[in-house]
Amino acid sequence: MSYLDKIMRPRNLAVVGASNKEHTIGSDIMKRLLEYGYTGKIFPINPKDSVIHTLPAYKTVLDVPEEIDMAVIVINAKYVLSAIDQCHEKGIKGVVVISAGFKETGKEGAELEAELVRKLKEYDMTCVGPNCLGVVNTDPAYRLDACFAESLPVRGDIGFVSQSGALGGGILNILKDLNLGFAQFISIGNQADVNSDSAIEYWENINDVKQILLYMESIADPTRFRTLATRTTKKKPIIALKAGRSAAGASAASSHTGSLAGADKAADALLKQSGVIREFSLEDLFNTAKVFSHCPVPKGNRVAIVTNSGGPGIMATDAVCEKGMQMAQLKDETKAALRAFLPAAASVKNPVDMIASAPLEHYKKTLETVLADDSVDMVVVIYLPFLGLKDIDVANAVMEIKAQHPEKPIVGVFMTQNEFFSHLSDIEVNVPFFMFAEQAVDGLARLNQQRLWIERPNTTAPRFDVDTELVETIFKNVAADNRNQLTTGESLQVLSAYGIRVCRDGEAADAEAAVALADKIGYPVVMKLNSKKISHKTDVGGVRVGIKDATQLRAEFNDLVSKLTEKGLMDGFEGVIIQEMVKSDREMVCGCAKDPQYGPMMMFGLGGVFVEVMKDVTFRLAPLNVEDAKDMIRSVKAYKLLEGARGAVPAQMNKVEETLLRLSQLVEDFGFIEELDINPLMISDKDGEPIAVDGRIKFTLTEALVASALT
Repeated sequence: MSYLDKIMRPRNLAVVGASNKEHTIGSDIMKRLLEYGYTGKIFPINPKDSVIHTLPAYKTVLDVPEEIDMAVIVINAKYVLSAIDQCHEKGIKGVVVISAGFKETGKEGAELEAELVRKLKEYDMTCVGPNCLGVVNTDPAYRLDACFAESLPVRGDIGFVSQSGALGGGILNILKDLNLGFAQFISIGNQADVNSDSAIEYWENINDVKQILLYMESIADPTRFRTLATRTTKKKPIIALKAGRSAAGASAASSHTGSLAGADKAADALLKQSGVIREFSLEDLFNTAKVFSHCPVPKGNRVAIVTNSGGPGIMATDAVCEKGMQMAQLKDETKAALRAFLPAAASVKNPVDMIASAPLEHYKKTLETVLADDSVDMVVVIYLPFLGLKDIDVANAVMEIKAQHPEKPIVGVFMTQNEFFSHLSDIEVNVPFFMFAEQAVDGLARLNQQRLWIERPNTTAPRFDVDTELVETIFKNVAADNRNQLTTGESLQVLSAYGIRVCRDGEAADAEAAVALADKIGYPVVMKLNSKKISHKTDVGGVRVGIKDATQLRAEFNDLVSKLTEKGLMDGFEGVIIQEMVKSDREMVCGCAKDPQYGPMMMFGLGGVFVEVMKDVTFRLAPLNVEDAKDMIRSVKAYKLLEGARGAVPAQMNKVEETLLRLSQLVEDFGFIEELDINPLMISDKDGEPIAVDGRIKFTLTEALVASALT
């Protein structure tokens, strides 16, 4: 028996704070339980009334003569802890604390919630809430509606978690209009115990939950979420709306539930790496859910379009291509079969345009013919009202055919009156219908995204043989110098120790030493400032490239010293680094920034001076596995440059991937690294090898860190 069964599948329950007073939560909870037909026994708890909503009431749970599985608590926050004590004494293991007045209200509420959490752990109790709407289980064996939304639940295949109670209630009220239903619903509120992770773990193997929807304002435990979601999304889709994307939105999320929202880039990376489909609006969330409720995951990404109007068919075609899917190439026998009954003016290529005069029979025959073609994986059916053909008749025909061909996704685009969609909400449908082609194609793209995730190989984070002792020594020496940032030279040593190809270089304290190094490395060379105080060298003219001989090198060195002296920047001056000059027109960037909640966040993209201007970068959380590294490289626009645009030598992709994986290992091994940049990571014009020509590493300098990690 799962720990959440105590709450979601109770044999009987108590409502602590049940009431006869109209328009109170205690009254509404009782009404919903009774109206929805909860199959177990209900024990109202109220110290004043002896009968509540026709049921005998008890002063406390201790007065109930029978065992109780779960308690719904709807009393003033200041009395909740004593109610928890009584529930423990009664042997109740599951509680839903609907009461507000906890950490979302400030310091005193946070202290009250901390004590609640302590008691829950001590008593080994499972708790949903506090500050939540409640829970729902539409399974006919339970018919549990323990929440105070106005409308009764609609049965469906969705498991929905909402961090916002009011939002969850609003959605429960419009399910019928959305043509959707819930299998189970959990309003987690302040997440004192049960959170999104708990729900994912619980629903992973519950058969009547076919898809999981999440409304989240924060992710309590990113590591646990990643583990559970990565596993579950291989079995069923998880679709998330993560709020708090903007700085203002994050602040609002914090004040609303008392939870801190992590950086949105980190959250986005986490969702991508976990196989979670992220949506950015409620409309998109439920449009995608509608598609998953009525469509199987396709076998491929080839889409056929059946339409009675050319314009919408072309728009749908554009949308298919923009979403990275393919227009199906219909077989010759399919085209011949279509020509046999469609008029001469019709087009039998994909999109199949039956023209405006298409009768109902043509819709049926065309759809069946296209579905029979094994080069078609998904179908979009478009209807516009012409010549008296009724929208509902076409819809019924499409749904009849879908019932006969459940193996392929079919979506309908019906550009008709709103009355059509209102009518659909009153009948049982097996096809998702949309007003516009772009909405339908978005849904198919999400189905395809789920297919690709399921097919994605399960890889792990590799471990490379590296020189950790050398890196420890470097950090020790820097810490002993009371610095929290490595020089360029030290940074490149660390990278080299972890097997990352850095350009041949050396450090020189004066001009003559620089010339000796350059003679050894070979001209042309690059000269870079090496300073304990200055991290962004280009800002102070600290990078000189294309130095052709010793005379130019001496002049550049003296000019650098002169400029630094004029600006008062000689403090921390260590000399210069002389490097081989790597010939490359392709400069990438990779590195790591540590998020306070999500941990090390890896970055890759277009680098050099364009990194902050173009912002063509992507993020993933460490540790990276092989597929994560591949995804990072392929998800930036600059990937075309790496492939070898305009005759350039293609980058050694396996080496680029390995660079990211080695960096991931580095920041995992040395968790105190706060920032790390390789900028630029040059892709050699000669052979496509990725070469780190500059590095910057910053770390947290504290006595505790030094004592625990560097000794």
